[in-house]
Amino acid sequence: MIEENIDEIEENEDGGLYEHFRFEVDSGQKTMRIDKFLVDRMNSTSRNRIQLAAEAGSIMVNKVSVKSNYRIKPGDIVSIVLDFPRREFEIIPQDIPLDVIYEDDELLVVNKPAGLVVHPGHGNYDGTLVNALAFRFQKLPFFNTEDPRPGLVHRIDKDTSGLLVVAKSERAKNNLALQFFEKTTKRSYQALVWGSPKEPEGTIVGNIGRSLKNRQVYSVFPEGDYGKHAVTHYKVLEELGYVSLIECRLETGRTHQIRVHMNYIGHPIFNDSNYGGDQILRGTTFTKYKQFVENCFKTCPRQALHAKSLGFVHPVTGEEMFFESELADDMRLLVDKWRNYLGNRSE
Repeated sequence: MIEENIDEIEENEDGGLYEHFRFEVDSGQKTMRIDKFLVDRMNSTSRNRIQLAAEAGSIMVNKVSVKSNYRIKPGDIVSIVLDFPRREFEIIPQDIPLDVIYEDDELLVVNKPAGLVVHPGHGNYDGTLVNALAFRFQKLPFFNTEDPRPGLVHRIDKDTSGLLVVAKSERAKNNLALQFFEKTTKRSYQALVWGSPKEPEGTIVGNIGRSLKNRQVYSVFPEGDYGKHAVTHYKVLEELGYVSLIECRLETGRTHQIRVHMNYIGHPIFNDSNYGGDQILRGTTFTKYKQFVENCFKTCPRQALHAKSLGFVHPVTGEEMFFESELADDMRLLVDKWRNYLGNRSE
């Protein structure tokens, strides 16, 4: 099954792509749109799902992603790729504690700790948020042990903390997925970044796609055929010497978007090992300063990024829902360390 709303699953926990379906276009095949071609050959999916997958970059022809209006021709190799391996497995319900800050019959909102993988995938087949949800949902008619992402309509990376909404019914899942796809949800993050942007508020626009040099990370590309349009709005909340606490609001939800965009403008997220933030990028050459930064890395041993707020329309009642969460303890302690450092330096 092609995942609904696949483009809005924001933080990829495994950089690899895995081929799930493959078709070779016959020599006598007439040209036609690829979405129609695939629907004719995949009885279990709809044209709309094919189009969503194409928008997400999951439809490839001869190893290059294409849009749904691409016209196939004889000899084309058509692949459908996803970011998890094709593996038949049953979700094992596991009694893993969750910090649930809201729940009703249709959905729940979870405050995910850093270090918790969202769903089973390559190298992580249990101990995930999905395993915890399976335990919680196992008596619901909606729950299916063969669905690798029960209730998920978006995700955040393993080492990012913060808020996630999870559907508990099919109608809630479809409605919430549509809200993420149409970009009507409200999401803000807080991050500690190296340095301080020249402008206290700004907007970063740049296509995001997998790096051509390293498929495990993402890069910003000029507007064109490669990558997907991405927009991040940022605001500096507090300057703390050689780092800054910022707020980011997502207009789009691309993989690693905040991490890639902040690195692109020269301010990587503190301790983000994928994008260079785990190096000392600002400051002095004094040994005591280096020791201080190393202690900061140990205090928050992951990228300093937190999904702070989440807003959406309730899929059944139509009520505007809005949630906020406090910074995770490790990130709060990290920010306090920099505040103390700045205070001591100015004395």
